[in-house]
Amino acid sequence: MKLEGLHHITMITGDARRNVDFHAGVLGLRFVKKTVNFDAPDAYHLYFGDERGTPGSILTWFEFPGAVRGRPGIGDIHTLQLGVPSADSLAFWAARLRDSGYEGEATDGSLRFEDYDGLQFELVPSTDGNPPLRAEHPEIPAEHAIVGIEGARAYGAYHNVEESFLTDTLGFTHEGGGEYRLDGNARHFHWAYDPPPGLRGVQGAGSVHHIAWASPDEDHLKWQQRIRAAAGSVTEVKDRDYFRSIYFREPRGILFEIATLSPGFAVDEDAEHLGEELKLPKMHEHLRERLERTLTPVENPRVAQRA
Repeated sequence: MKLEGLHHITMITGDARRNVDFHAGVLGLRFVKKTVNFDAPDAYHLYFGDERGTPGSILTWFEFPGAVRGRPGIGDIHTLQLGVPSADSLAFWAARLRDSGYEGEATDGSLRFEDYDGLQFELVPSTDGNPPLRAEHPEIPAEHAIVGIEGARAYGAYHNVEESFLTDTLGFTHEGGGEYRLDGNARHFHWAYDPPPGLRGVQGAGSVHHIAWASPDEDHLKWQQRIRAAAGSVTEVKDRDYFRSIYFREPRGILFEIATLSPGFAVDEDAEHLGEELKLPKMHEHLRERLERTLTPVENPRVAQRA
């Protein structure tokens, strides 16, 4: 039994329209799903990824309008690493970000930048075997398009001490210091702990809410049992319409989710038209009239392109 790498990462934003403009527009990801938060249906839940909405490509946001900017601290993810095809792609992205009003910082072999909420990203060449998960965008050549999520970095106590819960329970490989790797059958993911800053974290716009790992459907309940056996506090299975989920906090405080690979994002929307209509969780369908009236209108850029 093994996890299949990353499923998705979920953040908080204060502005749904800017969220779509930046991640579907500037970064060129596909706007995969427009729905609402299961636990707070007055808030959008927006999904972005590759052309098919494949696990490993998915970034999602809860929108709480006007939310003040957050600050990562101990027990928080602070950087998301997105893959690009090669080192040559970094120059393309530095120019594209600059032209869109975002300054990138070139480091040793990567490009760091923040989105409009202050969320930290790092573009890294995807050169160690992950199959590409691309979206199509008229302004972004395929040879430079983002090819999936390569890794994430968090602030953790005892950052350089091996975390046995990751290795013994979840199947990560410790690569030394705060560095880990999760290998699935098709994709892998880099995970790391860094020394925490002196200030406590504050959740808000630009904060990472949780990270989700992918499980074959038939293993999902086994993961729940394994986490409980390792003295972990884990939720009951929650039906999220596009996958089923369990949630728990790993020992250093980060909220983890394990999500199934099916049924996927095309279960309620044709694959050619993902993210074009407001799709509500079954449990909130009775709220549609009110939500369509009160949620800020958000348009999928592909609809505008076809007009």
